[in-house]
Amino acid sequence: MSTRHKNSTALSNPLVLRCLSKAKAFRQEEDGMMAKLMISTFLAMLAVGGIGVDLMRMERDRTMLQYTLDRAALAAADLDQQNTPDAVVLDYLTKSGLQEYYQTPWWDSGLGFKKVEATIDATFPAHLLKFAGGDDMPITATSRAEESIDGVEISMVLDVSGSMNSNSRLDNLQIAAKDFVDTMVANTTDGKMSISIVPYATQVSIPEALYDQYNISTPTGPSGTIYSRCVNFASSDFQSASLSTTTELEGTMHFTPWSSVDRRSDDSRLVSSPVCVESSDTSRAILPFQKDADTLKAFIDSLWGGGNTSIDIGMKWGTALLDPSARPAISALSGSGDVPADFSARPSAYTDSDTVKVLVLMTDGQNTSQYYIEDDHREGDSNVWYTVSDDGTGVYTTLNPATGNYYWHNGGGWQDHVFGQGNDTVCTKYYYGSCTATVTESGTPNRLSYADLFADTPLKYLFKYIYDDWMNYYDARDEWYYGVYDYYGNSTKNTRTRNICQAAKDQGIIVYTIGFEAPSNGVAVLQDCASSDSHYFDVNGLEIADAFASIATSIRQLRLTQ
Repeated sequence: MSTRHKNSTALSNPLVLRCLSKAKAFRQEEDGMMAKLMISTFLAMLAVGGIGVDLMRMERDRTMLQYTLDRAALAAADLDQQNTPDAVVLDYLTKSGLQEYYQTPWWDSGLGFKKVEATIDATFPAHLLKFAGGDDMPITATSRAEESIDGVEISMVLDVSGSMNSNSRLDNLQIAAKDFVDTMVANTTDGKMSISIVPYATQVSIPEALYDQYNISTPTGPSGTIYSRCVNFASSDFQSASLSTTTELEGTMHFTPWSSVDRRSDDSRLVSSPVCVESSDTSRAILPFQKDADTLKAFIDSLWGGGNTSIDIGMKWGTALLDPSARPAISALSGSGDVPADFSARPSAYTDSDTVKVLVLMTDGQNTSQYYIEDDHREGDSNVWYTVSDDGTGVYTTLNPATGNYYWHNGGGWQDHVFGQGNDTVCTKYYYGSCTATVTESGTPNRLSYADLFADTPLKYLFKYIYDDWMNYYDARDEWYYGVYDYYGNSTKNTRTRNICQAAKDQGIIVYTIGFEAPSNGVAVLQDCASSDSHYFDVNGLEIADAFASIATSIRQLRLTQ
């Protein structure tokens, strides 16, 4: 038996060496390694890229779908839209090439509102994503739109000056304003919208019920009669949208700087063409906070043209009726039945997000002179008496304070007493030096307060035919005409208008202005007054109806709610 060497193996050394050499060479072999890696990487990139491409395609379609759906929902919710919401939505999708995604929308409508909700819940066909084992993806879009008018407070400030009688302007205004009222009433929920109408000319007349809610000092005669109800505002009043119900305001006296026709022989006794119309004339007084279309339209029909143009005063009252400071007055009127009970808490606070405040200012002209009686002729008795004799003859008596003598206007000349305090007979009419008519003193002399004198006797008649009896013509004119009244002119009133317009806009009131065949001076003020350039309308003739229609459409709150 032979003995094997202890280091020997089952394989011979040459075979082992060859195996080891092959293994080492295999381990160092690199041919084909990059190709395999590139193939793997390419496949991974294709899968990931395919996902990205499909996702981008889907997002593109989803964005376009959402955009189209939003526009479709807004159009379908328009209160003026005549087509049904489903037809509108389908039309928008079809024109955008997205009709395959159409689904019937939901909608609801009623008085003053329309709601539309369009929803898409579909499948987006994937392509490259499927290389990664993916599948088609869901695509969704939802859009909800609503057009509605919630709380709306509107002041319509309308020019009724004398120039509105030209070129059928007043007729055209009345038609346009009534259409505006119909549109607003038809598209709002009952009790949600109020309209106040503020007619303005030389002044703005205030109805008695509203007038009594403010602290207005108005001189009266012995009978306590208030002949007219207007306010002479101070410059500071135009700096603010508010108007206090407790701070004293200066009432406008009833007088005329234009007419020279004595009205004492007329039963009405009041002067014609007054600065502020008679209290009994409610056709030109403010109509506050109404909702009934027939009431508003009947008032618009009653408007008439006459007087100068005071845009600033119209704008002041229109703004004041939108300011919460007027709430105590409106609340009191709602309790008395002059204003619907729905509006007892109006004007709403400026912070009330559910209420929009709108002022529509219209004029065909520019600010012209606004007249007022000076302070030294507002209170107390004048030195003029008026006596009606038993036969009906009216006799003026004036006192000359320098001499203490009295002058009887009806031919009596200088006397030592007022006509009616004695029994003298005087000639009241002469013909070629001969007396053809006489009157014997009778009746009760009535010393006229300034309020009574100016309400009954035109200023021109007073100086021309009463004081000119014994005063120099020019002295009588200077003292009893120019010395009695004063006025604010165009420049001052333009500044006041711009100030009150800015005060209104500062409070968030939306101001629309309409220049109705207005001159350049008036147009400039209206453009400054409007909330923006797009809120100003320059119109002629029947175009005023288009302006009011555009404003009515703009007031509606068309909003995307989702």
